[in-house]
Amino acid sequence: MTTSLLSIRSVTKKYPLVTANDQVSLEVKRGEIHAVLGENGAGKSTLMKIIYGAVKPDEGEVIFKGQSVHIKNPQEARRLGISMVFQHFSLFETLSVAENVWLGLGKELKLPDVEAKIKLIANEYGLDVDPKSPVHSLSVGERQRVEIIRALLGNPELLILDEPTSVLTPQAVDKLFVVLRRLAERGCSILYISHKLHEIRTLCDVCTVMRAGRVTGQCTPSFESNESLSRMMIGAEPADLVHEAHQTGATVLKVDRLSLQKNDQFGVNLEDIEIDLRKGEILGIAGVSGNGQRELLYVLSGEDVRAKPESIILKGQSVAHLGPTQRRVLGLHFVPEERLGRGAVPTLSLMDNMLLTRSESVGAWGWIDDKPLLKQTQKIIENFNVKASGPQATASSLSGGNLQKFIVGREIDAHPEVLIICQPTWGVDVGAAAQIRSEILRLRNADCAVLVVSEELDELFEISDRIQVISQGHLSPSVSRLDATKELIGSWMSGLWPKVGTPPTATLN
Repeated sequence: MTTSLLSIRSVTKKYPLVTANDQVSLEVKRGEIHAVLGENGAGKSTLMKIIYGAVKPDEGEVIFKGQSVHIKNPQEARRLGISMVFQHFSLFETLSVAENVWLGLGKELKLPDVEAKIKLIANEYGLDVDPKSPVHSLSVGERQRVEIIRALLGNPELLILDEPTSVLTPQAVDKLFVVLRRLAERGCSILYISHKLHEIRTLCDVCTVMRAGRVTGQCTPSFESNESLSRMMIGAEPADLVHEAHQTGATVLKVDRLSLQKNDQFGVNLEDIEIDLRKGEILGIAGVSGNGQRELLYVLSGEDVRAKPESIILKGQSVAHLGPTQRRVLGLHFVPEERLGRGAVPTLSLMDNMLLTRSESVGAWGWIDDKPLLKQTQKIIENFNVKASGPQATASSLSGGNLQKFIVGREIDAHPEVLIICQPTWGVDVGAAAQIRSEILRLRNADCAVLVVSEELDELFEISDRIQVISQGHLSPSVSRLDATKELIGSWMSGLWPKVGTPPTATLN
């Protein structure tokens, strides 16, 4: 099929301090998987929101199925046959999966019918999720599955996906690609935003490149290399990471036989968790989303203080009963997987968001000194190349990748003794991902103990010194990165690891 489904002509969208889209033109054919590639803040998400009716353009024209359209809102977009999966999810946490999906469907359907449809789609496409689960109990990866299922239930003619694989495992990505190819074969067009260059080369038919709000080129990604796509996107290739051997020091964070009952019926019990995190090392934790990562991170950060006193030891002191603020005083900093809502307050400025975890600008009587706070915020914006209008910009005004750079930078700049970081490069471009990983390695080389929880195996193999796997609330023994293979870690993700002392293909530490 070669007939155009969507044409974007000279679309411009300006905000008070930035031009997000500047005379952007784009054409998508029927049955085409079309990538839109660009670094964080290039204007990709704004363009997608214009197509979906969530943002109104200042100038330009949107032509869908041969007709000029003025899409007033997402409901109208869905009636036209356009569905979108956002990078930042739009789910009501107090409702169940089925109830969230039901909100976007016709009133003639009853809730049991929706639950049955969700199960059908989930089974057909390998997007496992329980329709009765409350959204607040789901991991980020599981929430992403809900968004994708909700979009597929609308039988879209145009499906827009904004970083759909950012927290999916390689196995889940493979399954999703099968789904997307099947949809394209049926005539559905797909607009695909991703910073994972190998995905674009593998999946997409056409790639449009954006930089600073403008279209700068178009290519056939299968004819390109990661390096050439990177040059088109950011004007250069990201620097190679240097992962040198580093002498580890004493144990800083010790988790000893941690067992904890789940807080709700859809959670995961933690069983006999053992972690020995030392100075000057990066310990990576791999696993399929929803296997206890959320529960483990809550108990390590201090958001869940139900653990036995002897089960969590920080620098020789029991901290199981201490909250996040008290643990930060002892040198433990934390980057959650949810950027908006936990990592940052959407409506607050970047300056105000600094105060969530940093107190250097707060005086003895609780007075806030704006001058050092402004300087501190500006330093992070500059050092981590955060594209924002300034320290007064609200968190919600930043692209997902730029907000991630700010949150990671805020915690790294605190010079932690222990850093726990979840999905460190979720939704960031290749240049920013390289910078974040480089900064994590720099912290480790300065004798910080770093615990990285990620569903990106490539990332864990790139920066970790040791790797453990979490599966169904159990944690595997650790294996040296040099001795590990992706096949080994992949099999461990199913809980198939050996007992300590009897490794089949790797040396355990």
